[in-house]
Amino acid sequence: MFDNLWINIHAATMSEAEGFGIIKNAAIGIQDGKIAWIGAASDLPQKPEALSDYIYDGQGKWMTPGLIDCHTHLVYAGDRAGEFEQRLHGVSYAEIAKAGGGILATVKATRAATEQELYDAALARIRVLFHEGVTTFEMKSGYGLDTATEGKILRAATSIRDDLGLRIQRSFLGAHALPPEYAGRADDYIDFICHDMLPALHAEKLVDCVDGFCENIGFTRAQIEKVFKKSQELGLPVKLHAEQLSNQHGAALAAQYKALSADHIEYLDENGVKAMAAAGTAAVLLPGAFYFLREKQLPPIDLLRKYKVPMAIATDHNPGTSPTLSILLMLNMACTLFRLTPEEALAGATANAARALGYRDTCGTLEKGKAADLALWDITHPRDLCYYFGRNPCKGVVMAGSFNNFEMDQPR
Repeated sequence: MFDNLWINIHAATMSEAEGFGIIKNAAIGIQDGKIAWIGAASDLPQKPEALSDYIYDGQGKWMTPGLIDCHTHLVYAGDRAGEFEQRLHGVSYAEIAKAGGGILATVKATRAATEQELYDAALARIRVLFHEGVTTFEMKSGYGLDTATEGKILRAATSIRDDLGLRIQRSFLGAHALPPEYAGRADDYIDFICHDMLPALHAEKLVDCVDGFCENIGFTRAQIEKVFKKSQELGLPVKLHAEQLSNQHGAALAAQYKALSADHIEYLDENGVKAMAAAGTAAVLLPGAFYFLREKQLPPIDLLRKYKVPMAIATDHNPGTSPTLSILLMLNMACTLFRLTPEEALAGATANAARALGYRDTCGTLEKGKAADLALWDITHPRDLCYYFGRNPCKGVVMAGSFNNFEMDQPR
């Protein structure tokens, strides 16, 4: 009946209607890479041995959906540890960017790297997150700012997706910063994105979604809207870095284009929250960047709750403002810095993260018919995943039904 069957586990389904959705003494049957049955083991239709030739004993551990890191910049070259030191001497992120550092420093290093070098560096980062239970990733371009390098980044992400069999959404972030060859000509660069770069990369089937950076050190609403209109013309969904450092009303613009998500949003106002709620746009909270930049303006958590905007949590892994490789640390920071409950934080890396990527019907919860992407944990309750930091209790992950065993016994 099943390709394999998990017994002697406790499950946190993360069902949107049930919070943690705890099932004690659960069983999960997997068929053709999907969840074919989930419930209390006592409700199995037959004895386990009659249902599958491959039975995994979870040894009383917990199973959750595989975690989802829905906002990352994992493909790049170099680092920016020197800028970290500068900020500790009082130089602001904006000042560093205006002096040619920040994003443009990484652009220079990434342009100089080979595709293989980018692949190898990103693969090493992904492996760390994978061992913390992450089975679905979003990976952005944005450190090339020319067609050749943006393509190089997206091809590296595609190769990792295909070689590892991971679910990876590739986001084109050409409107990330103004490249040096377009200094003082932001409108010309936006036209280049819309008329040349994005169509070329889309034709190569390298783009799943389009992102932008709407900020006083990034691009204006009008410029981002041009990119969104072109994305719409190409049939590509959009998302946006919005309201991170100031309120440019980018989230409302994103909502106008039915964006999957608006991300960062520390300076988001009530009108922006209302617009997101009406459009079904998720809020992606990025506590790593908030912490690393020592920001003071908290995202409007109470307003997001009031208007029932789904809140996702991600690492925002990047070399300048969030060089973290721990989704579990982000869950803890979402609770300690943003005052989310453990239930909200874990939903932010499962069900709501799936919504932020447009994968709501595919993954993010333990439900019949969804992908059998699961994470196995040595914990006593799901809230433990938000409580500890510096401890990784993940014992393995299931990807499309296949168990990647970190420490557990093989099936009997």
